Amino acid sequence: MHTVTGTETHPEPVSPPETTGPHPPDEPVLRVDDLHVTFPGTGRGGDVRAVRGLSYQVRRGEILAIVGESGAGKSAAALAVPGLLPDHARVSGSIRLNGRELLGLDERRLAEVRGRHVSVVFQDPLAALTPVRTVGSQLAEAVRLHQPRTTRRQARERAVELLRRVGIPDADRRADAYPHELSGGMRQRVMIALATANNPDVILCDEPTTALDATVQAQILDLLAAVRRETGAAIVVITHDLGVVAEIADRVLVMYAGRPVETGTVPQVYRRPRMPYTMGLLAALPRADTAAPALPAPIGGTPPDPAAPSPGCPFAPRCPIVLPHCRTEPPALLPVDQPSATGHRAACHRADDIAAHHWGAADLYPSPALPGNAAPTPRDRRPVVLDVDDLAKHHPLYRGALLRRRAGAVRAVDGISFDLREHETLALVGESGAGKSTVLTEILELTRPERGRITVLGHDTGALTPEERFALRRDLQVVLQDSSSALDPRMTVAEIVAEPLRVHRHPRRHLPHRVREVLALVGLDDSHARRRPAQLSGGERQRVGIARAIALRPRLLLLDEPVSALDVSVRAGILALLADLRARLGLSCLLVAHDLATVRHVADRTAVMHLGTIVEIGDTGPVFTDPRHPYTRALLSAVPVPDPEAARRDRTVLAGEPPDPADPPSGCRFRTRCPRFPTLAETDRHTCVTRTPRLRPLGDTDHRVACHHA
Repeated sequence: MHTVTGTETHPEPVSPPETTGPHPPDEPVLRVDDLHVTFPGTGRGGDVRAVRGLSYQVRRGEILAIVGESGAGKSAAALAVPGLLPDHARVSGSIRLNGRELLGLDERRLAEVRGRHVSVVFQDPLAALTPVRTVGSQLAEAVRLHQPRTTRRQARERAVELLRRVGIPDADRRADAYPHELSGGMRQRVMIALATANNPDVILCDEPTTALDATVQAQILDLLAAVRRETGAAIVVITHDLGVVAEIADRVLVMYAGRPVETGTVPQVYRRPRMPYTMGLLAALPRADTAAPALPAPIGGTPPDPAAPSPGCPFAPRCPIVLPHCRTEPPALLPVDQPSATGHRAACHRADDIAAHHWGAADLYPSPALPGNAAPTPRDRRPVVLDVDDLAKHHPLYRGALLRRRAGAVRAVDGISFDLREHETLALVGESGAGKSTVLTEILELTRPERGRITVLGHDTGALTPEERFALRRDLQVVLQDSSSALDPRMTVAEIVAEPLRVHRHPRRHLPHRVREVLALVGLDDSHARRRPAQLSGGERQRVGIARAIALRPRLLLLDEPVSALDVSVRAGILALLADLRARLGLSCLLVAHDLATVRHVADRTAVMHLGTIVEIGDTGPVFTDPRHPYTRALLSAVPVPDPEAARRDRTVLAGEPPDPADPPSGCRFRTRCPRFPTLAETDRHTCVTRTPRLRPLGDTDHRVACHHA
């Protein structure tokens, strides 16, 4: 599928055998040496050197994590192994599987390798699975393709067995389901079942948990660890989440600008990082397990253009301890510990200085200092900005084509109440389907809700006239999750930021000044004002979205997963920006997020939602350090921690899938997954089955929990 160059390839490659046979345990299953991947440039741009001299090896039963920001070359390096790069990609170096060279194999012989000896778990299973075929038929096809003597019945039985092995309930029935009928976590389990269908030697996982909730992510990580134990496969995990690496990996390789910059065992790299980029990634990662949270520190600047690599260290323009010769002499990947056999290597001219001065990540990347109020007004004395009382939103379900009849309803939000005070950030957290985004939508519509009442800045949304609704929108703005789709691609940044000002009749002669002022607030300048969204990075686009939202000086800002789609280093910068703007402009914020580590650092109060209801709410500190609802405890225990020792803690992994919101359980809606429920006495279990728990305060605090046994 791609052009191969270099001296390591064979003009007449030999196809790998049908079975791998016995393999020496101390020999690598997969060995990559001096791998280069180049994509030809388009227009006046030069060739894009995505991977530049990457070498690594993985032994049987080992998990190697390759980490780095977007554009580091991680995915290109992984896809080069099974030959899945585009035809125009130029690949050189050596890729050996069980000692046999893969580079240079034709498409037919590569097809024999894929799935049988090397398999891939892709980031987006919905795009990777065929939408018009059942998951069982796709699994059966993967089995029969590499095991041609298998009958259709045997392949079907093997498919059900695989689904059962990856923890999908009612596997025989689920085998007849189509991908869109499964949840995101189930689809990813199907991808893992596909990857393990033929007991491959190597499994490549490209961001396997990025788009998943923390609870589902914990299930997938445990599943990958179980696959490693049961099959002995070597696993390569591509990720930008260092918390995931600490949870699952044995060794880690850090990439930057297509090159390896640090590698070693997970404890070595996490406890004694010797490359400033690795230290920056660690400093930029928020942690949910800290008692005294401080904002994560962003890495300044942006990654270099892969079409124009610098002559020296590629990280030099962003490095806080750069020396003059760092800009001209590229560092080699050399051992940094004695003896060198430990395998810890770093590509940094100052690796010895970092060790001699005992510099840690916090020394090179201190937490941002933000303006604050030395004597904040107590919460009960601040005015209420947003009040939600008994809010409900049910989506009706209908059956029949000609004679449609109502057959129930999806209870997206089912009677929740909370308030948001001035200069406060409240976070709504929970799994996908909990109803968080529905709450945001109901507030943004500024109309009468289906049930309950919403009061925004003292105005009942159900009693607003069109003129009052238009005026109120000036004080209520939103920042959406996907900046790419939220910004008009035909408009320049200046036009995007000026649009709400024009709609609300801001004086035309003052528009340019206000646009420059707002862009400066979010860290952008005049050069960005002339660009279009496609010419910006993900972090810059999100800054433009924030600039547009604050242009009218709103009092209430709604944030819908504002950093979930960003790299960890960019995420830290956006979080620092939001905290700074909140302090400078006196904003009140309602944040929707499933990343509890982020919430720990930016929210004053946290409300935990489950199946359309709030099960716990209170100040963020007590909710995180002393959670009282079993669901909150499970969410927190599932959050990956970037610490090898803490990551090996006992986790509460929720079994199964969330209940159907169209048919929730009686009594406590969490009881079907509650780890505490089976341990209760019969009378207590009966209470959980028959009585719906209500939010009640714990003592004389504002910490409230909806659990019969809190």
